[in-house]
Amino acid sequence: MTNSAVGPDPVDAVVIGGSYAGMSAALQLARACRSVAIIDHGRPRNRTASRAHGCLGWDGCVPADLLRTARHQLEAYSHVRWITDEAVGAQGSIRTGFNVSCASGKTVSADRLVLAYGVTDELPDVPGLEDRWGKGVLHCPYCHGYEICGGSLGLLVTADDDALAHAQALQQWGEITIFHRGDRTEEALDALETQLNGIDATLERSPLVGVSEEATADLADGRRLKLRALFLHPETKLYSPIAHQLGCETESVDCISTDSAKQTTVEGVFACGDAARFAGNIALAIGEGALAGVAAHRSLLGLLD
Repeated sequence: MTNSAVGPDPVDAVVIGGSYAGMSAALQLARACRSVAIIDHGRPRNRTASRAHGCLGWDGCVPADLLRTARHQLEAYSHVRWITDEAVGAQGSIRTGFNVSCASGKTVSADRLVLAYGVTDELPDVPGLEDRWGKGVLHCPYCHGYEICGGSLGLLVTADDDALAHAQALQQWGEITIFHRGDRTEEALDALETQLNGIDATLERSPLVGVSEEATADLADGRRLKLRALFLHPETKLYSPIAHQLGCETESVDCISTDSAKQTTVEGVFACGDAARFAGNIALAIGEGALAGVAAHRSLLGLLD
């Protein structure tokens, strides 16, 4: 079935989240002739990016095209059901089965759960950042760096960031200027400037107060510095509270704890993708999803250690 109707019988597995990791997990289960329901609300994390890079075979593709093709292939399997909805709650156990409730009021029952609902990015409160997120304002040089290699790049850091480590990782792609929002003391800025002496990066003392055009840094002293791109590491948090509702342990507010088989601390519940590792990368998400899908199948067979 490939419609949104929910039947009375439980499926073998429900995958919450139909992006790269979720569909990869569902594919492994479908190929094992298991019934799978994917619940997805259609808001992938990289929806603002015009191109996706670093995914073998899909380098430079439009993200929506990749997802559309993947869904078309997945729905060709007879035991796959796609539910366009938002999962808002879950309860149960491996002994009693799991029930997932949706925003529409529907409930889906399953023997296993795969949590692939990802994270949300919380950007610093700087005018212009959100409008340019995934375009001129970026977080991953592996995803976007090659196209802007050799240019003037900015790095926006917060008071809690390890600015030196971030600058060292980014300097491969261009000349780095570090910006702050005025949340560091003069002493902290002095110390950071000293740290930067050994690498190809400079510190801009005037706070960043906005981003305009494609990626132009607007400074508090009135200057405007044109950049190829501005990088930052946003704070992230799990998109859904479902892992907490089920009693799954988390490493932090933005990462569900799993073992090497991608099983959470709750038996029968698996997690993959950005919700279960500190990475925002399509190739890694697809690989993680495959691990979770195979492990969920082995769990159904009673073969998972």
